[in-house]
Amino acid sequence: MNQTSTLSQIDHWVFDLDNTLYPASCNLFSQIDWRMTGFISETLKLPPEEARALQKAMFRKYGYTLRGLMLEHGVPPTDFLDYVHDIDYAPVPACSRLKAALEALPGEKLIFTNGTVRHAERVLERLGLDGFAGIFDIVAADYTPKPDPAPYDRFVKRHAVDPRRTAMVEDIARNLVPAAALGMTTVWVTGSPDWAKDGSEGDHIHHATDDLAGWLETLTAKAPDTPGGS
Repeated sequence: MNQTSTLSQIDHWVFDLDNTLYPASCNLFSQIDWRMTGFISETLKLPPEEARALQKAMFRKYGYTLRGLMLEHGVPPTDFLDYVHDIDYAPVPACSRLKAALEALPGEKLIFTNGTVRHAERVLERLGLDGFAGIFDIVAADYTPKPDPAPYDRFVKRHAVDPRRTAMVEDIARNLVPAAALGMTTVWVTGSPDWAKDGSEGDHIHHATDDLAGWLETLTAKAPDTPGGS
């Protein structure tokens, strides 16, 4: 690895959820995206095209649509989150390879998501994944999304992690900037929409892969301090 040369030097593995633990190709997040448009249209009494434009404007300005709706329109966050996560999770495929690869990792595994705990739990159930020590969601972040540095500081304190002994895995490149600034080893999962590639230039990206399960398998297989490694 880059900042951390051996697997044994990582005490905590921090994983984003959407388009990271499941492939972007299953288009789950597109359901959430259009649910946002529907919520804005219904709540603010806007035609769908105007709601869509406002949604994207809020995202560009605040980095998180809900943040803009809260600040500029007084939208209750729980109403929004409950609505947009009322989706069909069937497209999320179970992944036995990823499950085995995660189980082979030494250290504690955590989720750090801009979604909710309930959303994360439903995704993990579909993936067949367990063994995570905690889920840090947008509520725990006081509705301040990644990549604002504030939730990273909250996350580090809440879960008592040493950033220098932590690896963070994420599909949105710019979300790894604060992680690297704290001293974390960063892993960028490619394959998400083009906008997720913004901010991929620079030395804050330590590793990149389009196959998370395969990357983890290779990592654990090469580690001499991992059972089964050589």
